[in-house]
Amino acid sequence: MNNLLYLDNSYLKEFEAVVEYVNDDKYIILDQTAFYPSSGGQPNDTGKMICNGEEYNVVYVTKIDGKVSHEVDKLGLKIGDKIKGVINWERRYKLMRMHTAAHVLNAIFFNELGAIITGNQKDLEKSRMDFNLENYDVEEIKKKIAKANEDIKKDLKVKSYYLSKEEVMKNPSLHKLAKDIENREVYRILEIENLDTQCDGGTHVRSLKEIGEIIFLKAENKGKNNRRVYFGLK
Repeated sequence: MNNLLYLDNSYLKEFEAVVEYVNDDKYIILDQTAFYPSSGGQPNDTGKMICNGEEYNVVYVTKIDGKVSHEVDKLGLKIGDKIKGVINWERRYKLMRMHTAAHVLNAIFFNELGAIITGNQKDLEKSRMDFNLENYDVEEIKKKIAKANEDIKKDLKVKSYYLSKEEVMKNPSLHKLAKDIENREVYRILEIENLDTQCDGGTHVRSLKEIGEIIFLKAENKGKNNRRVYFGLK
């Protein structure tokens, strides 16, 4: 997994790589990448690749058959080309803050209400989380968001590391999502000091103070035990 540079350093803004494969002249696979592919409710990175003085805008990034595929906006890149990748940092950092904020909320709802997350979608200005929660009480939801902001003010540290499949499977608290986690031999773990430890492959800030403040936008009752919460940051 070390060719996925974002896993070990979410703050990496530039990197060098070699083009390994080109499909339809615009879908590029590199020997290593810092571009995050759309996955787990987190949108993909954008940015550019620079090769021989030419710039190729990276407009979409996804995973295909386990490989990260970068869609560029013009033709010209070939197998063997050496490129410089540049991440759209403003976009990446907003999504890092959003994703870590979602983990804080997830931890609060799980630890205090026993709520399990059933779906989520992060975005630049507004994100949503779906919870399996019996009682629908907007004021209680607002209280939990206030509690999350208290934890953010404590500036708890965030770190990541790797555990084996055996270690993860014997500890249910590491995979609290309602859906099954992917089957793999090694899992990346995100730990928020004294708050939450969870399997995760996204990009995150190093400390909670970088999140800022979580803002409650609205809550919806989506049916039996299904609650949806929208939030933003400031």
